[in-house]
Amino acid sequence: MKDFLKTTLAVIVGVIIASILSSLMFFSCVGGLMSSSEPVIPRTGVLKMDLSQFALTERSTDQTMAMFSGNNTKPVSLWKAVQAINAAAADPGVKFIYLKPDGASGSLAQFEELRASLAEFRKSGKAVISYIENPTTASYYLASVSDKVYMLSNMGATPMIIGVGSQMVFLKDLLDRLGVNVQLIRHGKYKSAGEMYVRNSPSAENLEQYNGMIASVWNTIASAVEESRGISVARFSEMIENLELNDARDMLDNGLVDELVTKEEMREKISSLGLYDKYSDVAMIPFADYADAKVPVDLLSGKQQIAVVYASGDITDGDGTDASNVYGDTFATVLAGLRENDNVKAVVLRVASPGGSVVASDKIRTEINLLREKKPVVASYGAYAASGGYWISASCDRIFTDNTTLTGSIGCFSMIPDLSRTAKDVLHVGVATVGSSSHSDMYSMMAPLDSRETAYMQKSIETIYSGFVGLVAEGRDLDPEFVDSIAQGRVWTGADAIRLGLADENGTLEDAVKYAALLASDGLSGDLSGWNISEYPRPASAFESIMSMLGSNNGGGNDVFAGTPFESVGKAFGGWTFEKGEHNFARMEYDVVIR
Repeated sequence: MKDFLKTTLAVIVGVIIASILSSLMFFSCVGGLMSSSEPVIPRTGVLKMDLSQFALTERSTDQTMAMFSGNNTKPVSLWKAVQAINAAAADPGVKFIYLKPDGASGSLAQFEELRASLAEFRKSGKAVISYIENPTTASYYLASVSDKVYMLSNMGATPMIIGVGSQMVFLKDLLDRLGVNVQLIRHGKYKSAGEMYVRNSPSAENLEQYNGMIASVWNTIASAVEESRGISVARFSEMIENLELNDARDMLDNGLVDELVTKEEMREKISSLGLYDKYSDVAMIPFADYADAKVPVDLLSGKQQIAVVYASGDITDGDGTDASNVYGDTFATVLAGLRENDNVKAVVLRVASPGGSVVASDKIRTEINLLREKKPVVASYGAYAASGGYWISASCDRIFTDNTTLTGSIGCFSMIPDLSRTAKDVLHVGVATVGSSSHSDMYSMMAPLDSRETAYMQKSIETIYSGFVGLVAEGRDLDPEFVDSIAQGRVWTGADAIRLGLADENGTLEDAVKYAALLASDGLSGDLSGWNISEYPRPASAFESIMSMLGSNNGGGNDVFAGTPFESVGKAFGGWTFEKGEHNFARMEYDVVIR
C-alpha cells in the first residue's frame, strides 16, 4: 500500500512538473514569436508575388496563428497587399513584379481588386510578368493582367481552366429517411435559403438566379481576358466549352500565353528582364515581407483618421471577438465609439458578409444611420454583401462594389425542424408535452406547426420583409415597388447591382477609402497621404488569438467539408443550432463557392 501511494504521488508530481515545463516552453515560444523583428528585404530586386506563399484576407490577422496551425502561408490583408503594390510602383528598388498565381487563396472579389492594383502598377512603366504551371480559371484571371504570361513547357503542365460553377446540395430525401421535417417560412420567390432542406432539386426561380449569377461572374472574367489578351469573350468561352485547352501547347496556340518555358528558361527570362548577369544574382523580394516592411501599422493617435470597419462573416447576435463573425452588439458598440471619436473624420464599412440574424443586422444599421448624422460613411463590398450584409449597408452615403460581389438577397426566412417522427419512428422515443396553451410546444421541435402557428410566423416574416424593402428604398432613393420587384430574395452580382441602383459604382476598397477622404475634406482632395487608416474592430493580439484557439472546442469548425459539395452548406449553416430555429434570418442559403 505504501509503495502504491509513493508511486501515485510520484506520478502526480511528475505530471505537474511536466505541465509547468510545457507551459514555460509554450509561452517562451509565443514570446519569441511575438517579439520577432521586422523582415529584412533587399534594397533592390524583383518583387515576387507567389500566391501559394501568402493568403489574401479581408482584414489584418496575426501571423502567429498561421505558424501555430502548421500553415506555411502568411496572411496578408487585401488593403495591405494593394498598398504594397502601390509602394512598389513608386519604389526605385523594385525592378518589376514576378507573379506566380498558381495556388492562390482568396475570394474572386479579392482577386478582382488585386488584379486592378496590378493593372495600375503597370502604369508606372514597370512590368508584371507571370509564370504558370497548372492554371485554374481564377489563377489565369490574375495572370492575364501581365505584360507577359509564361507557362511551363514540361509534360504534365495542365491547364484547369473550365469556367466557373457552383454546386447546390439538397437534403430532403436524406432528412425524410431520418424522419426530419424542416418547416420553412419565407418571403420571396428567389429566397432559396432553407430550400436545401425541403426540396430534392432546385426550384425554377433558384435555378434562374444561379444561372444569371454565374453568367455575370463569368462575363467579368472573360471580359478582363478579352481586354488583356485580345481574345473575345465568345472565343474564350468557346475554347472552354469545347475543352480545347488540354495542355500547354493549346494555351500557346490559342494566345493565352506568350511563351512556353522550362524552369531554367524562366530563370533566364527573369535575369534578362532585371538586367542581371545570371539568375543567382537576382535578389527576390518576398511579397509578404515587402508588405510588412513598407505598409505601416495604422496610427490611432493621429488627428486625421479614416476608420475601416470590417463586417466579415455571419451576422450573429450578442458579443464576441471571433473575426469570422459579425457580432451585432459588438459592432454596434464599435460604431457608437467611432461616432464619438473626434479623430475619426470618415468611416468605410467593408462588407464581406452573406447575412445572418435580422435583430443583429438592424442593430448595426441603426448605429450606421446615427454615425452618418455626424460623419460620412462609405460602403465597400467584398465577396458578399447579401441579405443582412446588404441590410446593414444600404443607407451608406455611397456604395462601391466589385463586379463579382454577390449582393442583394433582399428577403428573410425562418425554419424549425420537426423531429417528432424521428423520435417516434427512428429513435422509438415517446414525447408528451404539458403546457399552458395549445401552442406552448410550437418551438419544441417535437410537434409540427399547425395552420395558425404557420400563419403567425409568416406574418412576422412579411413584416420583416416589408421593413427590409422600405429601408432599401429609403437608403437608395428608390421606389418601394421597384425594390420589391428586384428583391424577392434574389441574389445579384455587383455588376447587376450597379445597373439596378443597389450600388453606385464598381470600385475597390482603396477607391472607397479615397472617396471617404474626399467627403471628409469637403470635396477638396481624395489624396490619402495626410490620413491614418485605422482598422476596426481591433484585431486580436497574438496572445489573445492563441488563448482563443486553445479554448476553442469546435475542432476546426466546418473544415471537414472543405473541397466537397457540402462546403457551401457547412459554411452557411455550420453555426446554426436547433434553438435558433425560432429566429428570423436575413441570409443567403449557401456560402457560394465559385470554382
